[in-house]
Amino acid sequence: MTKNRFRGYVPVIDHANKTYLYDAFISYAEQDCGFVHNDVIKNLEKEGSLKLCLHKRDFLPGNEIAANITSAIHNSRKTVVILSPHYLASNWCRFEFNMAKMESMYTRENENILFMVFLTNIPPRELPLMMMEFIDSNSYIEYPDDEFGNVVFWQKMLEAVSA
Repeated sequence: MTKNRFRGYVPVIDHANKTYLYDAFISYAEQDCGFVHNDVIKNLEKEGSLKLCLHKRDFLPGNEIAANITSAIHNSRKTVVILSPHYLASNWCRFEFNMAKMESMYTRENENILFMVFLTNIPPRELPLMMMEFIDSNSYIEYPDDEFGNVVFWQKMLEAVSA
């Protein structure tokens, strides 16, 4: 137990040694499901041996969407955002981003659990301020459009999610 100035005594939780149900929650727009199902699952789950949480496959039917999202983020070691114009247009996707940031700041005491993948080139002026601030202070990766870059991309993704 440690004493927190505003919350009184709170238990000390070792997040580094916590066992998570999933290696990563993949946050993506429905319109980008082809990339997720054809590439992400193939390269990270089937070939990379990671356990991914996908909303179409792993959310519990009958639960509120917001409850499923927060549970998925909380039960995953990392959250990977597949950023595209479709992602930015979706309120639920932006909710997932915000909840992952909150999980990172408050539950896991500023441990960075959020990893951004630019599926397409997005001009900075189109990004919400909170995402722009995150990108300015954290590393991200861009999806390549060439074969060599594709190999390096999936190696980097595997490293980032496994770290």
